Amino acid sequence: MIQVIDLWKSFGDNHVLKGVNLTVPTGQTYVVLGGSGSGKTVLMKHVIGLLKPDRGRVIVEGVEISALTGKALTEARQQFGMVFQGAALFDSMNVFDNVAFPLRERHRGERIKSDEVRTRVVEKLKVVDLGEEVLGRWPAELSGGMRKRVALARALVSDPQVVLYDEPTTGLDPITTNYVDEMILHAKERLGITSMVISHDIASAFRVADRLAVLYDGHLAAEGTPAEVRDSKDPFVQRFLSTWFEKQ
Repeated sequence: MIQVIDLWKSFGDNHVLKGVNLTVPTGQTYVVLGGSGSGKTVLMKHVIGLLKPDRGRVIVEGVEISALTGKALTEARQQFGMVFQGAALFDSMNVFDNVAFPLRERHRGERIKSDEVRTRVVEKLKVVDLGEEVLGRWPAELSGGMRKRVALARALVSDPQVVLYDEPTTGLDPITTNYVDEMILHAKERLGITSMVISHDIASAFRVADRLAVLYDGHLAAEGTPAEVRDSKDPFVQRFLSTWFEKQ
């Protein structure tokens, strides 16, 4: 689904990505782990076309995203759904309007029946285990876990091929973190969604990932299945994972 090939990116003298290579298989959840400032978000911005590489390519479903501009790039981005770090719901909109927002934006200028919008909104809320009773609620009335689920429903409403998660468990308590992990797993199981997760949460990453990468100093220090990454001999990876695994 996603190929990142020899990706390089610098900002002045700050060399953030140094020849990153990775492949996200269709229908799998791929987690990129790394500490603060490791370049995880810069990598994700390249995948969705918000940044252009200094060198290298990003290919999604056979289309080189890194070479697109203008309308072609806008159309290519429609195959992505995005779940932001803080859920990023619109405070001035209720749950229904938040989830419906991408659908209405995509079909702006076209006629789309209100009952069709409602049907699709309710359908995607069911995917994240929320019922119609939440449609009229405001973001301020939702728990942290519910806000994340509404954010995922919004990301799914346009039937994307790929969902990107930016630090989905940051700042959450352990119980809510487990809810978010289950949400990611259920979306994959129920819809066959391909997911790319950017995270520094080791426990969460090992729960949801089919494949893992550890980003350090601009390159992948380890990449593979969770078991393969856990067994990595790379010194940084061993240090990065050791504290968490010692608690297990």
